[in-house]
Amino acid sequence: MPKALIERIRAAYEHDSPLIIQGGGSKTFYGNPDEGEVLSARAFCGVVDYQPKELVLTARAGTPLTDIESLLTEQNQMLAFEPPHFAGSATLGGCIAAGLSGPRRPYAGSARDFVLGVRIIDGTGQPLRFGGQVIKNVAGYDVSRLMVGALGTLGLITEASLKVLPRPAAETTLQFELDEAAAIEQMNRMAGHPLPLSGTSWHAGLLTVRLSGATSAVHAAQVKLGGETLNDAASFWQRLRDHATPFFDVRPAASTASLWRLAVKSTTPPLKLGDAQWIEWGGAVRWLVSDLPAAALFEAAKSCGGHATLFRGKAPAGGVFSPLAPALHVLHRNLKQRFDPKGILNRGRMYPDF
Repeated sequence: MPKALIERIRAAYEHDSPLIIQGGGSKTFYGNPDEGEVLSARAFCGVVDYQPKELVLTARAGTPLTDIESLLTEQNQMLAFEPPHFAGSATLGGCIAAGLSGPRRPYAGSARDFVLGVRIIDGTGQPLRFGGQVIKNVAGYDVSRLMVGALGTLGLITEASLKVLPRPAAETTLQFELDEAAAIEQMNRMAGHPLPLSGTSWHAGLLTVRLSGATSAVHAAQVKLGGETLNDAASFWQRLRDHATPFFDVRPAASTASLWRLAVKSTTPPLKLGDAQWIEWGGAVRWLVSDLPAAALFEAAKSCGGHATLFRGKAPAGGVFSPLAPALHVLHRNLKQRFDPKGILNRGRMYPDF
């Protein structure tokens, strides 16, 4: 456990001085504005242990994702939840703290599903360890997974153990010209059949479907579905994963529009909230570029059984995440109080009032 980081957090706790936890800085745009001095975990890096036969990797928080993925590629393995990089500086700690997953998420699982254990330093400077390096852990409250998506508000992640998976033997991507309603219907229809789906996307009248798995299964699905084969498919999915397309390039300083992420039921019909949108995850994620008020989009997502997040743009007064139900708000506040009693870690990053 890095002594310098422990001492820095303990000093901040004693003086009630807020800290901004940061790895590579590739996701500083995500979440509410926070306050304090930057505490970087970037220098605390390196792979601690990797057992390809056991499908388990452990690395320190500052380890670049590119290094981890290169190591896994050598063994024909991968991080199945396809964590977005957004920039080349993305680190493992930031990946876990943000809890974001890429196009493969609805078919392989989320970031939270692959975390086996973590080491953290809580808001008092206490080093803690949760979980382990085995796929079957002792039954009980899985605290390690609480850290996934907590945006560093519960502790500074110093090390994480992840389950990894073999790369599929075959992969191909098909495209179909369909309008939005037909694409949503088609994605849900495909999800109801035993197809080796690993990615779906719809934008500007084009449905894109990725198939991954055994060679025979991919070939049979391709024959059944038809469509046009996409050349350079790997580049397409990587750009979508990292939002490296003009659609996602929303710059609040130059425009009043913001990038919203609406998580809804996959069968939700077209939302009709604007023309500029991108659909992922079989219809369950709707990316929207809009200048509509935050309250309107929060309510639109709620009415569809989901929630909305302002992904890029000027944060509204109530915060970028959908308001929590009262019971959940109490739970979140209690967790924050337990792990960070003075609220010094990424203060306000998830919710403005704690």
